[in-house]
Amino acid sequence: MKLERPIMIGVLGTHSTGKSTFLARLAHELRLHDIQVATVADLGEQAQRIGLPILFNHTYASTLWFITRGISNELEAWLHADIVLVDRAAPDALGYYRAALAYRDEQPDPVAVAALESMVRSHSEHYDLLLRTTLDPDLPLGRNKRRDPNLDFRALADQHVHQVLLDLDLPHEQLNSDGHQQALDRTVAFANARLAGAGVGS
Repeated sequence: MKLERPIMIGVLGTHSTGKSTFLARLAHELRLHDIQVATVADLGEQAQRIGLPILFNHTYASTLWFITRGISNELEAWLHADIVLVDRAAPDALGYYRAALAYRDEQPDPVAVAALESMVRSHSEHYDLLLRTTLDPDLPLGRNKRRDPNLDFRALADQHVHQVLLDLDLPHEQLNSDGHQQALDRTVAFANARLAGAGVGS
């Protein structure tokens, strides 16, 4: 179903791969073009504050919370911007849940997982551009947030987020750790072209 909405750009991938840094640079660059930008923040710290299990402890319930709360925050942002930037687009939560199950060697309830996949697939139709960060094992964990030091799970999350995109047939671009400037330039050009087509922006 086609909805009237702003341009949606989502970034996803395992932790400490530069998602928030890239989005901050992108938001700054877009605002230099007189574009109204709203950013939907990563929900990890909020989940920790309210006591939801995250990372390799993810459950169906916590994953459902991440997906539905993230979608709700995106819908609110639609009201206030020409472009909405999403730090951890909806498929990310599903990838983390799959990674947690693999890490714990648990089999998921297929009905529950199918419900999550259906929700993510349906909502992902609204993303105009998805960028997936890639894990460079030589890069250390960031220090600006509380980070899980489990490098095995970090690698699993990288693999499973990518696999979700493939399984749900969601078009996306790869955001390599050494390619942020090129991706930034391409994304700004993409956004300007879309807005020009809609008669918005400079």
